[in-house]
Amino acid sequence: MEPTRTAYGIWSGGRFMHFGIPIEEERMIKLIRSSYDMGIRTFMTADVYGKGAADEMMGRALEGIDRSTYCLVGIVGHDFYSAERLGFKGFPRFTNPELRQSSDYKSYLESATEKSLERCRTDYFDLLMLHNPDSIGYSSDVVWNALAGIKDQGMAKSLGVAPGPANGFTLDLIMNFERFEEVIDWAMIILNPLEPWPGNMVLPAAQKHNIDIITRVVDYGGVFHDDVKPGHDFSDSDHRTFRPEGWIEAGNEKLERMREIADKHGLTMLQLACIWNLCQPCVKSVIPTLIQEKGDSAKPVEAKAEELAKLPEVVLSDDEIGTIFEIGNNKGCMALKGANPEHDGDPMPDRWKLNNDLVEAGARWDIVPERDLVMSH
Repeated sequence: MEPTRTAYGIWSGGRFMHFGIPIEEERMIKLIRSSYDMGIRTFMTADVYGKGAADEMMGRALEGIDRSTYCLVGIVGHDFYSAERLGFKGFPRFTNPELRQSSDYKSYLESATEKSLERCRTDYFDLLMLHNPDSIGYSSDVVWNALAGIKDQGMAKSLGVAPGPANGFTLDLIMNFERFEEVIDWAMIILNPLEPWPGNMVLPAAQKHNIDIITRVVDYGGVFHDDVKPGHDFSDSDHRTFRPEGWIEAGNEKLERMREIADKHGLTMLQLACIWNLCQPCVKSVIPTLIQEKGDSAKPVEAKAEELAKLPEVVLSDDEIGTIFEIGNNKGCMALKGANPEHDGDPMPDRWKLNNDLVEAGARWDIVPERDLVMSH
């Protein structure tokens, strides 16, 4: 089964990623199950979350449901089996040269996939994605040949790449699409009406190479859920506290300028964000984060899942799509991850220097790194 228009990510509910307050385990399982009952048919897990606990929770929640009636997406790539966690940076990528040589990539990926499947209580993923690759993961024939082998063995029906954790990786994705178009079926990017850049820059290349797109962070840190307002109370561990000062105020001001379009089509603001994403080239699935905010008056996370499940079949006009883009245009608002002209020094797990291959890939799509991939304001 292919990923569907609406999808549920295991990072929702705050247990495995620090957004809002973590809901209790049984409520989380009920949330996943009720999402299925309400019509969501794609569920995504990542093996590194909770060092396997997220997989186990997904397996428990979906147990007993006809396996042919939902799409299960698995994500592997961070080595939590043999490596130590690097503080807030998380676990290293399996391609880290300090962990293994390229000759061992295949055995690692096969083992990680098998273990993830066992925890999910199934024998195949409909889609298996490479999680937050470093520069090796994007460009290595050995990595992608190993993933193709996993598909040949029947452990995955299709393959994809899931960049992150932050925004960027534009040229890396384009080169990845060009080199491995015969292997890659899907890619997951950050995209929403308040963050069209830089995700929109990879869409033409995805279209050319017949790669479908899943979009995450559709909710823009909860703003499109319409319950994150100026003065919002975050816990100290909430990931959103790392965003720049004023992001809530600016986001809400832009949200109000879009509200007329949502009202015209009978959409909630989250639904408007989802529909706008789905109107972009190659975007086939949306996976917002469902966040339980603090406070007795906060919108229940179950209500947010229901909004997503009830996403109507609406197509925005070209004028509406363009108006929303202009309101939310964020080009140059942040330093990007991945290959970047501003990076100096040795490569890091999520940032590295440009090379000639990447510059040439950008030129084929009229992307000038010094103009299009730098922080300008």
